[in-house]
Amino acid sequence: MMLSRRSLLAGMAVLALPMRLRADPAAAIGAAKLGADVAFAALDATSGTLLAAREADQPMAPASTLKIVTALYALDRLGAGHRFATRVLAAGDTLILAGGGDPVLDSDDLAGLAGQVAQAWQGPPPARFLVWGGALPHVARLDPAQDEYLPYNPTLSGMMLNFNRVHLDWRSGQMALQARGRRQSPRAYSITIAGVARSSPLFTYDGSGPRESWTIARGAMGAQGARWLPVRQPELYAGDVFQTLCRAQGLALPDPERGDLAPTGHEIARHDSPPLDRILRGMLEYSTNLTAEALGLAASSAGDLRASAQAMVQWLAARDPQARAELYDHSGLSSRNRISPLTLARLLQGEGRARDLAALLKHVPLRDAKGKKTASPLQILAKTGTLNFVSNLAGYAKDAAGREIAFVVFAADENRRAASEGQELPDGVIGWTKRAKALQQALVEDFLATA
Repeated sequence: MMLSRRSLLAGMAVLALPMRLRADPAAAIGAAKLGADVAFAALDATSGTLLAAREADQPMAPASTLKIVTALYALDRLGAGHRFATRVLAAGDTLILAGGGDPVLDSDDLAGLAGQVAQAWQGPPPARFLVWGGALPHVARLDPAQDEYLPYNPTLSGMMLNFNRVHLDWRSGQMALQARGRRQSPRAYSITIAGVARSSPLFTYDGSGPRESWTIARGAMGAQGARWLPVRQPELYAGDVFQTLCRAQGLALPDPERGDLAPTGHEIARHDSPPLDRILRGMLEYSTNLTAEALGLAASSAGDLRASAQAMVQWLAARDPQARAELYDHSGLSSRNRISPLTLARLLQGEGRARDLAALLKHVPLRDAKGKKTASPLQILAKTGTLNFVSNLAGYAKDAAGREIAFVVFAADENRRAASEGQELPDGVIGWTKRAKALQQALVEDFLATA
């Protein structure tokens, strides 16, 4: 099994070692040996009183803690009950699969649509099959600075399937690409992969032909393994899978074509996404970049990602005139994003509490010296944020007496981050992240102790 940097570092919490704060937080920061800028802000969750601060007005890279802003922005603009519709339309002898910007659509959902279409379609099989993804802007890669093959950096459009990822596995030299859902895992015919006798680069990609074409270095494969790859032609990928699922229902479709015009016709099938609050809970737990960007774009109705991020900054400034933020996306994937700890802490204390954001955040357990979960009267509900040599934590913490804080802790070694831009697991990042997470825990415990 090949592990990505994100999956490994996301699990680093189990390795975090507790660190007791000294009278001066600077001493604990020095003891962590991060060689990094560390900034934080902690507010009384009820009154908004500032309890602790260090460089709190200094804008820093939020990484995935930016998804907190995106979640609150989407809730305000779209509403907790908002659903995204994926529709199938009949227009004469043409069948149209119309994406509605659903970021959590999977192969199982498409199978349900295929069943509806097989029952509803009348007459001979369709002569044309179009797939439309124009409900959201087309974004070729969420972050052009990140490597082409990283599964958390896919293409975005209004037609998204399985988070625009395809599952690769191999055993004894045999490789398979599947559109893996929870139950349905049809083969992905619109994407090919071949092993090549080389040790590096790990993957190469060619999207110039009718199919997406990948190669993988055989020297790095091992006897068996698996990983996700990003999808770069999402409409054709979804159309390919839908064609297979319709065939299984007895309806033969021609090969899919990408439809460029807004679809018209009679709706014969429809799938509605879960409500927005459920989508946000999954986004915040699993830190899915594609979901964050899709929701941000849907909330802003902007024509591109940069304009959409700027619209979110304007929304933030309307709620906090002192906000300090410069944003380029909604996921935190871009290393150019900047927001100050105090800005994010004030948003948590105000808008976050008003919209019960804590109910959507993941429980972060405390750890003992061996990295095992330890019983504690403290409860932490928070969002992590990780880039290479960037480790952040933001959310809420409460003690047994009911005292509650809204807090943000940012740590970043920008020189090492810039030097390892786009790399998976550069030298030293595992130990660095381990120490940063230990420091975060110690700081949060100290914030509550002084609340």
